[in-house]
Amino acid sequence: MELLAPYRRRIDDLDDQIMELFSQRFEVIREVADLKNEHGIPAILKDRVDEVRERNAATGASKGLDPEFIRKLYTLIIDEACDLEDRLMGNKE
Repeated sequence: MELLAPYRRRIDDLDDQIMELFSQRFEVIREVADLKNEHGIPAILKDRVDEVRERNAATGASKGLDPEFIRKLYTLIIDEACDLEDRLMGNKE
């Protein structure tokens, strides 16, 4: 529908930006995995996981987003990040 086209383009542009940010985030995770591996730090640090999830839930809430949605979203992101770190550190195949 032509009426929705400009909104769809805006959403697509935002999705492209989100993918670029995910790419950057996971590049940092790769760097962190190397550092953790060098220093014998475990891939999963429970306190940090909780801190990241709750910080983002609060930030989302301050921007009008459902904090429970943000917690679920960050659970997925963090799980993938931890899996990547485990693989890079040789803890998983």
